[in-house]
Amino acid sequence: MLNIAVIISGNGSNLQALIDACATPNFPARITMVIANRPEAYGLKRAEMAGLPNHLIDHSNYDSRLNFETAINDTLNQVQVDLICLAGFMRILSLEFTQKWHNRLINIHPSLLPAYGGLHTHKRALQDNCAFHGATVHYVRPELDRGPLILQAKVSVLAEDTVATLAARVLEKEHSLYPLCIKLLADGRVKISGETARIDGKIGPRQLEEFSTRYS
Repeated sequence: MLNIAVIISGNGSNLQALIDACATPNFPARITMVIANRPEAYGLKRAEMAGLPNHLIDHSNYDSRLNFETAINDTLNQVQVDLICLAGFMRILSLEFTQKWHNRLINIHPSLLPAYGGLHTHKRALQDNCAFHGATVHYVRPELDRGPLILQAKVSVLAEDTVATLAARVLEKEHSLYPLCIKLLADGRVKISGETARIDGKIGPRQLEEFSTRYS
């Protein structure tokens, strides 16, 4: 059983996808802690409703990033954590934090990395007339959105798309992609070689769809 902590800043829809997956029979992971850095984060309510340990660690209450991250680590030390999952966490983590959790810290990002790291990914994809857009789960490194890629999900960009419609379709993919990556990690199917993550066995659109049907 893989013990995961989820760190959020907002609504927590990806957190909810992980809560739902972990509640299904035979899913090989469980959430041991949820942390939010904003008091208005609805994800804290989601965690509370699911009966999960949860903490607000408001970054605005700390005079430095070091002290803020120390508070996160102190909270994580209260439970068993094998893997940290960032899910809409809108803070840049320090070199020290990412090194402490090296290869035990992952993130989901709303683009097909390495394209469109950072913010406003859907707007930028539309401005560039991209044919495809999507989401990526990756290991976190000190460089923003530049860690080894674990898995991606792709959507077609439609002629009539707006930022809102494109974002909604990408988010739907995220809700299947993140739990699938957790399962692959829990099953030991993800191996790191240098700065490349390799998956044992084939994972394609059909497998993602089948997984979504089974664990949603």
